[in-house]
Parts: sequence; C-alpha cells; structure tokens
Amino acid sequence: MTDTTIAKWDLFEASLNGPSSGNPFVEVDLEAHFSQKSRTVRVPGFYDGDGVYKIRFMPDNEGEWSYVTRSSAPELDGTSGTFTVGPARPDVHGPVQVANRFHFAHADGTPYLSFGTTCYAWTHQPLDLQAKTLETLKQARFNKMRMGVFPKDYPFNINEPLHDVYERDAEGELDFDRPNPESFRHFENQVKALGDLGIEADIIIFHPYDRWGYCDMSAEQDYRYVAYLTARLAAYRNIWWSLANEYDFLLDTKPMGQWDRYFQIIEENDPYRHLKSIHNGDVNANYDHRRAWVSHVCIQNWDVKRTQEWREAYGKPVVNDEPEYEGNIMLSWGNISARELVHRYWITMLRGGYAGHGETFMHPEDILWWAKGGVLHGDAWQRIGFLRDLLEEDVSVGLTPIAREANWPWSRVSGATDGDVTYIYLGEHQPVIWAPGLPQEMGDYEVDVIDTWAMTVTPATIVDAPANHPTRHGASLRPRRPDAAFAVELPGKPNLAIRIRPKP
Repeated sequence: MTDTTIAKWDLFEASLNGPSSGNPFVEVDLEAHFSQKSRTVRVPGFYDGDGVYKIRFMPDNEGEWSYVTRSSAPELDGTSGTFTVGPARPDVHGPVQVANRFHFAHADGTPYLSFGTTCYAWTHQPLDLQAKTLETLKQARFNKMRMGVFPKDYPFNINEPLHDVYERDAEGELDFDRPNPESFRHFENQVKALGDLGIEADIIIFHPYDRWGYCDMSAEQDYRYVAYLTARLAAYRNIWWSLANEYDFLLDTKPMGQWDRYFQIIEENDPYRHLKSIHNGDVNANYDHRRAWVSHVCIQNWDVKRTQEWREAYGKPVVNDEPEYEGNIMLSWGNISARELVHRYWITMLRGGYAGHGETFMHPEDILWWAKGGVLHGDAWQRIGFLRDLLEEDVSVGLTPIAREANWPWSRVSGATDGDVTYIYLGEHQPVIWAPGLPQEMGDYEVDVIDTWAMTVTPATIVDAPANHPTRHGASLRPRRPDAAFAVELPGKPNLAIRIRPKP
C-alpha cells in the first residue's frame, strides 16, 4: 500500500526522529536505498537539527517505489516505505544534462540554452531584498543563477549575513563541525523558489572572499560540508554544482588534490549526476576541464572570441559566466557598457558557447545586483532576453560554429547553425551588403536582419551577391566568384545579425 504520490522529478522527503545528543552531524550515518523493480538507488540522509533526520529523493521514473534506511543509529535503521510516482507536471522537464557533447538538454530531451546571471550573496540579504530579487527574476529571462552557499566579504558586500552557515559555540565562535540547519533550510527554500521560476541554481560551494573562517576549515571539515550540502540539495532538480568561484585563489588552503576529492564526494552522494564545474580567477589558471568528473567548462575570460578554442581544447560545453559585467564601478571587470556585454553574449553564443550576465552599478546603499540582487538598473538584460527568445524559436540541438576562427571572415565575425537555421553576427562591422555564410543555392528562404540593440527583426532585402576577392591556391589565384547564391542589403551600422531559415 502506497503512502503518498508525487510527480516525476519532484522531491520526495522522508522525515525520521533519531538521536540528538552528542554531535549527530559527525556521529550518525544515514542513507536509504530506493528501489523500483531490479533497480536500486543509494541516497544519503542528513541531520536537520532537533533530533530530526531527513532523506530526499528525486524519482526519474513513474510507478511504485520503495525504500529502506540504513543507519549507525538503531532507531533510524530499517525504516521502510513506499510511494507512487506519476507523470511530470506540464512545466517540468527534469534536470539539465549535457547533450550532443557541446550543449545541454533537460532529462526529457527538451533543449536547454543557458542564459545565466550572477547574484553571489543574494540569499544572505534581508528578506525583503530577497523577495525583490525573485520579483525581478520573474520579469527577466534568465534561466540560471550563480549563487554562493557562504556569505561574501568584498567591496559593496560587507554586511553581515542573514544566517551563519555554521552554529556558534558557547564562546560565540563558529563551530565548523555543526552546520546551522536554519541557514541551510533558508538556502534550499530559495533554490526551490528559483526552480518554481524555471531557473537553474548554479551552487558555488567555495569562494575566497571570506572574513568568517569558512576558507580555513580543515580538509575533513570541507569534505563533510560537501557531503552534507549534497545530501540536502541533490534531490532538487534545478541544481548545478560549481566547486568554486575562482578556485585558484584558494590553493594556499585547499591544494589541488582536495578539489579532486570534492568532485568525488559529490559523485558519491549525488545519484542524479547533476552538472559539475569549477571556475577560475586568473584567466591563465583554468582547471583541467577534460577530467571525467567535470561536466562542462565554467570559465571567466573577457576575450570571448576564444570560445571555439575552448570548445576544441576541452570537448565539452563552454559557459563563460564572467565575460565582465555591465556597470560603472572602479574595478575594471565591472564597468563595461550594456552594448559591450550584449556584443560579447552574441559572440559567445555564435561561437558555440554560453555567456553569463552580471550588473555592477554604483548604489547609495551598495545594493549591486551581482552581489545582493534587488532590481536591475542596466540595459543589457532586456537584450539578452531578446536573444534567448530568438534562439528558442528554432533551437533543436545547440549552435555549431560555421568554421574555425582562423578562416576568413569568421576570425572577425561570428556565425553558427542549428539544424536548418543559420545565424551570422557582424558585431562591430557595418557592411552595407553581406554574403558569406548565406546559402550556396537559391531556395525558398526566410531571411531577416536583426538589430541586436533595438531588438527588431526585419525581413531582409535580397540582392545579387558580389564576386569575392581572388584567393591564392598554390602559385595561382582562384577565380573570383560569389560567396553565396545571394546577398543581404544592410543599413550600415554595427551590432547587426542575419538569420536564414527555410520558409515553413
């Protein structure tokens, strides 16, 4: 007889009463085995304080499931139950996974194009500001949020957090052997709130900007923290794991071998194999993203024209989460224009990768979106949403660059295909006629000129393609010939794109 029914990819939770004396976070082991027919999935449990233990599971298949617990505490050992899993809710497509080598898709095959933003410490702000952040996200078109578990100590972000991540001892010092369940409950509630908005939570596990001592936990404390975090959060379908923001700035206290172990602990405790990445600080300090436990390349680098180089070097999806931020602060990475950020977004996407948004405008109360959330003040986010809407009209797999960067004209402009659709982004170039990348044969095409800043899509004026410049082949010159079957007339201004697709 079943106890409850939930939808596929939703969260099932079993709550148990157990020992509260001593330090249950360290002294009690708990896990459950979830079974359906011949398949069994091991899921770790965790202590939630006040003598309460929890086990969470995200079922990926419909039908009846059963579970039984295993624990070092006799009162938690051998508890069993059953539940039924029904069809996924209409707006739920399952966790995001790597698909087609360089791109992402949900578990049900629905393509996922990453359009992320960054609010590092938004869950550590006053509750009214957090509510405002969620309201803003309802209006924006972002579908991924980078966010840290720990609070952050950095310019424009020096306030005390809403909750300590660990409990304090009798002397008022943080006890890194006792996670604060209240802090983690609040954090996971905000992860769920993002999921309800269709936003992936890209969870940053470590970062170097600290005055509380989180960076100086021992290796054993770090390992327990990663295991505890994974046990609490892995059953939420919208989780991505980011081992660190700027891991290379932490190598003095967390050597390279520990980073490998963090990845392994996640793999041991996350049966759903959520996406896993790690993020560099110095542009020349990339982690070896070729390692098997890294699902995709997470990087920060202003030189977005290298996107195709990173694809080829690592053979995985590339997410440049920090191609610098729109804003006006003194720090050089936080004062590019909205036009420049949108420009870098288009280049990154049309070279086969994904880009991230951030906003760093001075504010009298130091409420910068990149740090604390709140409201968006800039102009890039609308244009990024426009780009997302454009691509999602036709997406089938993900964008594949037209040619290697060394080939003219693709070393200067960017072009990509997705199925039968071709996109060409001219960037700072402003020709009045364009042909490279257009179809080689005449056909029934729908050709549009896209103004990426004005957010307009206009049917193109088709003209004869001019002959190109002769090119050398050995000792002789190739004859002049058109680049394509036809050309497109353009208004001669920057930041234009061309879209070519078969007429329906």
